[in-house]
Amino acid sequence: MGYVKTAMLMAGMTALFMGLGYLLGGSGGMLIALALAAAMNLFSWWNSDKMVLRMHNARPLAPSDASGLPRMVERLARKAGLPMPAVYLIETEQPNAFATGRGPQNAAVAVTRGLLRSLSEEEVAGVVAHELAHIRNRDTLIMTITATFAGAISMLANFALFFGGRREGGPGLIGSLALMIVAPLAAALVQMAISRTREYAADKAGAEICGQPLALASALQRIQGLATRIDNPAAERSPATAHMFIINPLNGQRADKLFSTHPNTENRVAALRALAAEGGHRPAPPQPATSRIPRSGKRPQTQRSRPGPWS
Repeated sequence: MGYVKTAMLMAGMTALFMGLGYLLGGSGGMLIALALAAAMNLFSWWNSDKMVLRMHNARPLAPSDASGLPRMVERLARKAGLPMPAVYLIETEQPNAFATGRGPQNAAVAVTRGLLRSLSEEEVAGVVAHELAHIRNRDTLIMTITATFAGAISMLANFALFFGGRREGGPGLIGSLALMIVAPLAAALVQMAISRTREYAADKAGAEICGQPLALASALQRIQGLATRIDNPAAERSPATAHMFIINPLNGQRADKLFSTHPNTENRVAALRALAAEGGHRPAPPQPATSRIPRSGKRPQTQRSRPGPWS
């Protein structure tokens, strides 16, 4: 059902874009809008991963990195049936993570330093599994396309005042002003609805990959609590990338609002707990303080008696 809803929303976004082109330039304008959308999607599909990683000053981690994160990603990627993605670290205190890339063969997972410092190993594994689910579901491509469409619709709407009101048979001045306001708003609503749909799907698939839905639920709660108190300067400078993160890096959301890029965290946690109850998953054991990565980024000397996700 999630894919059907996503397809319907993307069809609505495409229709809105072409309809706006038609109102501004007739049949020729619609064809120009379609060609423009194709060109913009091709460019963003090819370059989006590099641009997003650069925006957030992410640096690649070597497979032998002392944090052990690349080894965890490799283990979970095998469970998900995916090739090993590139692993990046973002030097910000806010706990968060996102995935990007054109597809499974060109994917990257980026986590923040704050995530590694604040969460237990099982919780980090849940977050990584969630991001791998986005890669497996090709959500990175879907969200790149919708973001490009939303930006192009806003651009066309801005042209409406200059061209639409003067063209014979066009929407006129009042209609052009309405287009400038309504079209970008509608595009943003569709983009956010798609984002919320894909987050629920990634939560479910991520829980299945890591095998501990309650660990992912705990991670979501912990990230939500900290993200509302710790700023993410790079995300504030580039708010268009907010939908990519596992939790909104800009501010917390109290409900599944129309203008929210993410579902309400309480709703996501409830869904994961229901999934755990249905599948008989055991709760994630509480983690001692020594299981978290200290500020140096190195593992503590005290080891647990059983191997954890970092091994």
